[in-house]
Amino acid sequence: MDLLETIRPSIEAWLLHWITRETLRRSDFFETGFGNCRLRSGICSQLSETAPTWGRLVAPWAEYVARTLWAGRSSLQAPATPLTQQRRSAAKRRALIPRITIPKSEHLCRGCGKAIEDRSKECARCAVGTATKTMLDAARIGRLTANGPEAQAKRAIKARKNALAQHSWKASDQPAWLTEELYEKAIQPRLANVPMSVIRSAIGVSKWYASKIRQGYRLHPRHWQTLAEVVGIRG
Repeated sequence: MDLLETIRPSIEAWLLHWITRETLRRSDFFETGFGNCRLRSGICSQLSETAPTWGRLVAPWAEYVARTLWAGRSSLQAPATPLTQQRRSAAKRRALIPRITIPKSEHLCRGCGKAIEDRSKECARCAVGTATKTMLDAARIGRLTANGPEAQAKRAIKARKNALAQHSWKASDQPAWLTEELYEKAIQPRLANVPMSVIRSAIGVSKWYASKIRQGYRLHPRHWQTLAEVVGIRG
């Protein structure tokens, strides 16, 4: 255990990198009857597969300790180096160059555990389910917001404003040239080519309402003159 302290920084650096890249799932753990949290066999096996790497990394230190304990006892044969093969390399007059590759953690889908690319979070199949859930959650939040007290208060204010405007409008205020026939035959067809943003800013309606106008919805006559100017018709 003391020898492991010599390579602790390398192990902890790898483990920290692995934890920050992988999403640990609830199914990776279980709780014992005494309330202790334990790793399940699947993730234990995955971590145990890195043990040979740490063994090779600690090998030079193990043999260093063996040589240190052997020093001063010339009557004994120098300890062997089965871990690093250092004595064999020295006999062949070759420098010992340890080749140790830190293991790469497998990037897994956080939904099903399937191996995926490093830049992905989920496999294609699980991503569809997540995207669907996200869209449903967004739609639910949108419905709640649209039917909330603040949204209802805004709609009530807008409805009262439109009701007052319609009540105060009189047909006699409409220019004589702006007839119903002119609106249907000359103005309405041209509105289909007018951007919704222009219609919205001209008469102060929503995007949805502007879209209906472009599709042929016939709105209140008090807006006809403004829309006539938008399409370039003036009396």
